[in-house]
Formats: sequence, C-alpha cells, structure tokens
Amino acid sequence: MKGLIRGSAAIAGVGCSDLGAVAALMSPIDLMAQGIARALDDCGLTLRDVDGLFCATTQVRTSAMTLAEYLGLPDAYTDSTIVGGSSFEVHVAHAMAAIAAGLCSVVAIAYGSTQRTVGRRAASVREWNPYETPFKPFLPASAYAMAASRHMHEFGTTREQMAEVAVAAREWALLNPAAWEKKKLTVADVLGARKISDPFTVRDICLVTDGGGALIVVSAERARSLRKKPVYVLGCGQSITHAAISSMPDLTQTGAIASGRQAYHMAKLAPREIGLAMLYDAFTINTILFLEDLGFCPKGEGGRFVSDGAIAPGGRFAVNTNGGGLSYCHPGMYGLFLLIEAVEQLRGEAGARQVAGIETAIAHGNGGVLSAQASVILGTAAAL
Repeated sequence: MKGLIRGSAAIAGVGCSDLGAVAALMSPIDLMAQGIARALDDCGLTLRDVDGLFCATTQVRTSAMTLAEYLGLPDAYTDSTIVGGSSFEVHVAHAMAAIAAGLCSVVAIAYGSTQRTVGRRAASVREWNPYETPFKPFLPASAYAMAASRHMHEFGTTREQMAEVAVAAREWALLNPAAWEKKKLTVADVLGARKISDPFTVRDICLVTDGGGALIVVSAERARSLRKKPVYVLGCGQSITHAAISSMPDLTQTGAIASGRQAYHMAKLAPREIGLAMLYDAFTINTILFLEDLGFCPKGEGGRFVSDGAIAPGGRFAVNTNGGGLSYCHPGMYGLFLLIEAVEQLRGEAGARQVAGIETAIAHGNGGVLSAQASVILGTAAAL
C-alpha cells in the first residue's frame, strides 16, 4: 500500500482469549482484554506500554471507546474500522501507518465475540437491503452459495473438490489442541451432511463459536528488543468491491486479486515465494477463490488445486494450518486468527501442525459477502 515501508513494523506478541463456548456473562470486551493481556505477556510488555487500541466487533457499537474505558487508557490512539472479518488485516496496515507517523508506539489489535452463547441473531443484526431483503435470502450462506454455484458452472468445480477443503481443514484441526472440532471428517461426510443452501451442506460452512484475541504491533526496531522473535509486516493490500452480493461485479472474482497484488508489490515477493497461506474459510468455496485470486493457481483451477489432500497435512502447500474457520473456531469475524496462526508458524511455535522451514506467510481476510478483502504478508528476519 502507498506510503507504507516494507518491514518497518512487526507483530511482537499474539494471544487468544478463551475460545469455543466461554463462561457465562463474559462480554466481547472481556475477551478483547483477555487477548490483550495474553499477547502482552507473550512479548514481555505491559498494559502501561500500550498507547494504541484498534478493535472491531458487531456486538459493541462503540468498541474502541468501551475498550479504552475498560483498560483505563484514556489517551490511547484508537481505530475501530470495521469491514467485517477482514477488519484486522486492515488494522495491521493502519497500525503500521500510525506508528510511522508517531501517533502511537505499541498497538494492541483486538477482537471479541460471544455469538455462540448469546445467539447469532443477538450478536449481529442484518441491515435492511431494499434490493435483497424482500426476497428473504438466508444470509450469508445463500450469498456464498451463489458464488459456489457460479464457479461450478463456469469452471467445472465439483462438490467433491469443495468438500476436500473441509476435510483438509479438519485434518489440520486434529493436530491443534485448541480446535473446536475433534472428529475425523471425510468427503462423504461433507456431502451427506444436512443441506443448508445449495450446493452447501453444514460441513461446507464455518463453525459458530465464541472467542477473541489480540496482536501487539510495534516498530521493527522495538520488536527486536522484546521477548519473542519478531514477525515483520512485509506487505499489505485491501480492496472493497461491493457491499451486497447482488452488486458483486463477478461472482467468481474477488477483491483478493487487487489486495494480493498490492501486498505482493510492497513485500517484493511472488506467490511462489509464500510458505503458508492463511485464508478466510467461512465457506469451502472461499479457499478455492482465494487460492486463485492470490495467484497460487490459475482462475478456475482452484478445485483441482485442492484435490487429493494437496492442502492437508503432508500435502504440497500448507493452507489454514490451525483448522480454519471450518474446524478450529469462528466467532463471527475470523480475520484476527489468521494472523495469530501465521505468527505462531513463522516463530516455529505451532507444535504438531508446524510447517517446516517457512519464512513467509500470507494472511488473507474476507469481510461481508466476499465484499472487503485485505491481505497481509508476514516474514521472519530471513525474509527482510
């Protein structure tokens, strides 16, 4: 992105809040604070060091104001940009810019949601759209189902190929002690599950969980003096192509094409030089679309790219190694967890699911109904 300097900022700390189904009466702000405390402990800083608070959630209308009050940080520089699940990839770019401008020096980027315990309808109220609401679509599933159906029509993508995305995510989740889903999953299980919105079954669709977490972003120079190995921000990009699915220019091409191009240009890297892809997999078609649009395979080849366990453990390309939104967790807005997993992988801290020898990763967030795309390329010191 224009004005941002490759490698000038780094993610110094990461932390997840409690996940799954959290304790009764916990709020989204509680979960943000819990994630921030754990991320600060991860990098060896304290709350007194934080002078930037960036957050987003659908459950608290003035989330930055409420979080600043909760933490007792009245003078913190705040940013509550919200573009759905990709908000946190956008926040990384904003944090990088704010640090460079001297607006703050230690930025906590946080998210929290209790959508499982309070119910999805209470957690996120859908806005009236005069062009769609009268037709009573089952959103967001119906919107993504349209994209999947169009991809199948244009490129011959099969239900079995989409199911492979869910199976690969579950294989990674079985290696992750924190993952919500712990049962083996097969292609036949996905295809035979309860239908939700044609062509999707419930196993093509993300989990409904509580959860949250945080990242700590500082200058590259400061990061080198902290507790953990820095993970540098090498490239950022974003694109908003529409808000409503009825206004999407092409159901088979997303703004990831533009956001990825920006991020690769800033990072001075090509897709072939990326060791890990963390892709927002709220639906199985997402992974296929983003693999194509971020340049890992040609348009229309995503279904074939994921076939035969290619993105599962032991496959030719590591994708969504924590189990993804399909099997790890999905508290409504998932983009923060992509970044957390990418950082842990680049530090070599991912345990049984660790991908050997990687120095670069892309975290790609998706907001709305394939609406807001944001890409962040991260790397170790060897990638600078």
